[in-house]
Amino acid sequence: MGTESETYQLGILGAGVMGSGIAALAVGHGVPVVLVDTDPGVLARAEAAVAHQVRHAALLAALPAGLPRGELFLSASAEDLAGVTAVVEAVTEDLAAKTKALEAAAGAVSAGTPLMTNTSGIPVDELAGTLPRPGDVVGTHFMNPPYLIEMVEVSRGPRTAGATLATTERLLVRLARRPMVVRDAPGFVTSRLLHPMINDAIRVVAEGTAPAETVDLLMQGCLGFPTGPLRTADLIGLDNLADALTALYLRTGDERGKPCALLLEMVRAGDLGRKTGRGFYDYGEGTK
Repeated sequence: MGTESETYQLGILGAGVMGSGIAALAVGHGVPVVLVDTDPGVLARAEAAVAHQVRHAALLAALPAGLPRGELFLSASAEDLAGVTAVVEAVTEDLAAKTKALEAAAGAVSAGTPLMTNTSGIPVDELAGTLPRPGDVVGTHFMNPPYLIEMVEVSRGPRTAGATLATTERLLVRLARRPMVVRDAPGFVTSRLLHPMINDAIRVVAEGTAPAETVDLLMQGCLGFPTGPLRTADLIGLDNLADALTALYLRTGDERGKPCALLLEMVRAGDLGRKTGRGFYDYGEGTK
């Protein structure tokens, strides 16, 4: 697709778990990154997280050997996205927050620059609706951790321009990812199937049928689920999972998508999974 001769610089809005993971993917593949977040503490933690993830990816041979790392630029202002090849929006799974971030990005970059939303389920066209250039918006649903999972779900909205999609696919190939294009819809494919299933697994735990570890072991040993749904929930972040389920439930009316009581209780308690050190499993001090 001509990616070897093209140069890229990636802008990322949101330096949390997914933002830093996508930054590590890009930096590890030699692509410079402008990572933007308004919280200085989040930025500082992200800088350390990116370095750690790049080292981890290298140890697992998940990065090309001998390729110089891309530079990581930290910023508190979306204005510093000017000149990037593409922007990934990776803020919390909330329509207002994502719309605000995309509007800031659209105001900083030139027309035709792809605005790639990492939403796990809010329809792309819903996010593009308030922007001056809806054709620049496309969904790129990276899986966590982005530097290890090679496939990326790409959601083309009804107004996503062909050039936007083509540039997005070339960039993903440059990052050694495999783009899979799907039609725009609530939850797309992966979240529409995975998140209600995780919600059901949490209900099984809440009802006392089996503890989290047993549920995960059965899903692994009997049904081939690599990490188990509850370890996956901890990796996603239980707050992010609850937000994504709420977005799905509001747009589909599917009761399986309504966050169950135990999930909401754990979110209120601050037990959000790996990033806080405790969720369905104990991770010590976590990544706070």
